[in-house]
Amino acid sequence: MVAHSGLLTVMDRAARKAAPRLRRDFNEVQHLQVSRKGPADFVSMADKRAEQTLIEELRKARPDWRILAEEGGELPGDPDKPRFIVDPLDGTTNFLHGIPHFSIAIAVEDPNGAQGKPEITHGLVYQPLTDESFWAEKGRGAWLQDQRLRVSARRDLFEALIATGIPFMGHGNFAEWSRIFGAVAPEVAGIRRLGSAALDLAWVAAGRFDGYWESDLKLWDVAAGMLLVKEAGGYVTDYRGQDMAIQRNQFLAANDVLHSKLHKLVAGALR
Repeated sequence: MVAHSGLLTVMDRAARKAAPRLRRDFNEVQHLQVSRKGPADFVSMADKRAEQTLIEELRKARPDWRILAEEGGELPGDPDKPRFIVDPLDGTTNFLHGIPHFSIAIAVEDPNGAQGKPEITHGLVYQPLTDESFWAEKGRGAWLQDQRLRVSARRDLFEALIATGIPFMGHGNFAEWSRIFGAVAPEVAGIRRLGSAALDLAWVAAGRFDGYWESDLKLWDVAAGMLLVKEAGGYVTDYRGQDMAIQRNQFLAANDVLHSKLHKLVAGALR
């Protein structure tokens, strides 16, 4: 059985500490207090309670590390040490509508990574309802519990199932997405929009999805999932096929062969 590093154990324990309250709130979703955070962007008391628990647990283990959290923003710490990147509830809209597809995502960013640039070194995506813990450490592969993950081995687009996120009120570029959809959809076996970017990427790492594209995301949505895909043998780039996904806020993920084919479709659609 593969063993977590001490740091991954800290992250897993924090997610599992926050999960029971999320499960209880999900079962009583109609009673949640919900406030508007922006156009069609809801934040519930469940988000806030989960994030508070995660921060408390992570702070206990690494009190001098910084934390970037979806609700709380940047929490101070030693700038020369890593920081946690936390999404307490990825898939809030699903959660608030009683749809059982959401996750907790935690990543670690080392400010002094390869070539002296910030680098994601640890990632965890936890699904509280299924008790699935997807995790990855740089150089140690990607895992679902103690099962090694590999991206899909499919090579033909006509067999491929592709995930995406669809722009909605106040978020995303619908014209751009429509052009990409128009190019990709006729070539593939199916397209799915399930509503949790972190789980979409975890499922690419697990070979459940063969590819994924989306833009206009936050770092906490994708940090853990990107590492999962890469450590499972896949690629994550921007729409130009370059290693600028975070900088350009464009995310295209798949295995080597399908990524090349998808990249050509996407780039052609955006010319």
